[in-house]
Amino acid sequence: MQNSTTILGIIEMRLMGISYDDCCKRYGVGHSTVNLIMSRYQAKGIPLAHEMARQTNAPKYLLARKAPKLYMTGVFEVVVNSITTEGEQHLYLDTAEAEQIKGKKVIIVDDVISTGESLKAVEKLIEMAEVDYAGALAVLAEGEAADRKDIIYLEKLPLFDAEGNVL
Repeated sequence: MQNSTTILGIIEMRLMGISYDDCCKRYGVGHSTVNLIMSRYQAKGIPLAHEMARQTNAPKYLLARKAPKLYMTGVFEVVVNSITTEGEQHLYLDTAEAEQIKGKKVIIVDDVISTGESLKAVEKLIEMAEVDYAGALAVLAEGEAADRKDIIYLEKLPLFDAEGNVL
C-alpha cells in the first residue's frame, strides 16, 4: 500500500481482494439496494467511487462537494471541522441528485478516516436527503479509526509526533 493519502491504489485494492461484493456482504445489503456511493473528496475519492460503481454496474454515484456548483438548483449543506482541513469546511449535496436516490441505501467512501468528523458530516447530508446509511469504506484508517468496527479500510495509517516518529 502506498504511504500517502492519495487514491491511486485502485489496482492495489483489487490485488488485496477488496471488492464491492465484500462491502455488500459486510453490511448485509444487496447490489440492487446499494446504488449510490458517496465520496467527500472531489479529487481523491472520485477514482475509488468511480471504480466501485464501474465494477458493479451501479447506475450512479454522488459527490459531497466542497462548494456548490452553478448547475445545482438547491443544496443540502453541512459544516465540518476536520483535522485534515484547516478551519471550518462546508459540504454540499445537490438536492436534485439526492432526489434520485431517496430511500436507497448508501456506502460512504473516503480516502482517510481519522476522527470521523467528515464521515459524520456526510452522514448528516444523506440523512437530510432521506437516504439510508449502510456503512463506510476508506482506503486508510488513521489512529483510533483503525479500531472502529463500523468501517472497512484497506490499510492502517500510523500517527506521527512533531519529529516524524510513529506514535
